[in-house]
Amino acid sequence: MPRPTPSRDIWSVSRLNGEIRAVLEGSFPLLWVEGEISNLAIPRSGHSYFSLKDAHAQVRCALFRNKRQLLRFQPKDGDKVLIRARISLYEARGDFQLVVEHMEPAGEGALQRAFEALKAKLDHEGLFDAKRKKALPAFPRCIGIVTSATGAAVRDILQILKRRFPALPVIIYPTLVQGENAAQEITRMLKLADQRGDCDLLILTRGGGSLEDLWAFNDETLARTIAGLNTPVISAVGHETDFTIADFVADRRAPTPSAAAELATRNQEQLLARLQELRQRLGRAIQRRMEQHRQHLHHIRHKLQILHPQRQLQQNQQLLDELSLRLEQNTHRQLAQKKQQCDQLAARLQLLAPARQLAMLKERLVRHQQQLQHSMEQILLRKKLRFSGLSRSLQAVSPLQTLARGYSITTDADTGKVITHSSDTAPGMRIHTRLAEGSLVSVVEKCSRRD
Repeated sequence: MPRPTPSRDIWSVSRLNGEIRAVLEGSFPLLWVEGEISNLAIPRSGHSYFSLKDAHAQVRCALFRNKRQLLRFQPKDGDKVLIRARISLYEARGDFQLVVEHMEPAGEGALQRAFEALKAKLDHEGLFDAKRKKALPAFPRCIGIVTSATGAAVRDILQILKRRFPALPVIIYPTLVQGENAAQEITRMLKLADQRGDCDLLILTRGGGSLEDLWAFNDETLARTIAGLNTPVISAVGHETDFTIADFVADRRAPTPSAAAELATRNQEQLLARLQELRQRLGRAIQRRMEQHRQHLHHIRHKLQILHPQRQLQQNQQLLDELSLRLEQNTHRQLAQKKQQCDQLAARLQLLAPARQLAMLKERLVRHQQQLQHSMEQILLRKKLRFSGLSRSLQAVSPLQTLARGYSITTDADTGKVITHSSDTAPGMRIHTRLAEGSLVSVVEKCSRRD
C-alpha cells in the first residue's frame, strides 16, 4: 500500500520577503552607523538613495524626503556621515537596506560627546542654575553687542533695535566668532565690556553654522567668564535649533540674533513672540513624540492583527465626545445652581440692606412718637380731670367758702390766737375779725356765755 504524500507549505516570494522584513524590523532597534556616502541618487520624488561603506563592506540606504528636509547640510558622495537608521528590507527586490531617520557629519559625533561632557560638568557645578542668573533690565540704557563687526547677525540686531527703540544707544565690541583664537577673543571682549560698565545689557551673538563653526561658544573658559560677569548677558548663537554652552550659562538665551534684540527691548509684541516660540517648541515635541510612537508601532505591528488601531481610535473618540458632553452638561448645571444661589443671596442681602433697615427703624420711631404723644395727651387729660375734681373738693372745704357764706374768723389782735369761746375774751381786749372781704379790729365791751 503506497504511503500518502505529505502536504507542502509553499511560500511565494512576496510572502517570504514580507516575513523577513517583519522579522528584521521587529528584531532590531534604531542603530547608529558611521560610514562614507557613495552612489548618491536623488530622483524627482525628493527621496535620497545611496550606499554607506567602509573599507570592507557596504549597505544600501534610503533617506525619504520628509527626513531629508530636516538635514542641516547637503550630503554628497565621499562625505563621512553618522546616521541613525532602522533595518528593513525592500520587498520588491529583496534588498537589505537601512531606512535613515537622522544624518549628521561624522566629525560632529566627537564634538557632540565633548559638548555633552562639558555641559554635564558645568551643570553639576550649578552654572546653569536659574537662581544664579541675573534678571534682564526692563528698559536698558545702553546695549553692548559682542560679535563680528561684519557679520549678518549684527546687522539683524541693529535693524530690529532701530525699529523697536531707535533712541537706544548701542556699542559694538568686535571680535572673532569662529576659528582657533575666537574663544579667547570673545572672552576678552566680554571682560572689557563688563569692566567699562557703559552697558547694562550685553548680547553675545553670531549667525548659524555647523557644530565646528559654533565650537568657540562651547569653550569652558568663556562659559565661566559669562557666569562671572556683573552685566546680564543674552546669548543668541546660531539658528533656532542650535545650542551652545554659552546659551546655557547666559542669563537668557535667544533663538536668533533678531530674537535677542526683541528680548532686549519691550513692546506689545513680546508676548506674541513668546507664544510663537512656545508653539514651535511644542510642535517639535509633538513631532518627536509622534515619531517615537510611529517607531513603536513598527515594532508591534505583527501583534495588532486582531485589534485594529482605527477601532481603538474610534472608541476613544466616542469616549472623548461622551466625556466632553458630560462636562458641558455638568458645567451648565453648576452654573445654573450658582446663579440661583447668587439670586437668593442677593434677595437676602436686599432684605438685610442698611437702607431698608433704616427705613423700618424710622417707621417704628414715627409710630412710637405718635403712641407717646397720644399717651401723654391721655395722661394730661386724666391729670387735668383729677386736678379739677380735687380743686372742687378743696374749694368745698376751704375756709374762704365758709367766710363767703357770712361766717368770720376772730383772733386775739395781739397774739393771733383764734378765739372760739367767749371765755377766751375779756372786756377791753382788742380782737381781729377776718371777713370774706376785708377784716375788722375792735375792742370787747362785754362777754357772755351761752347757757
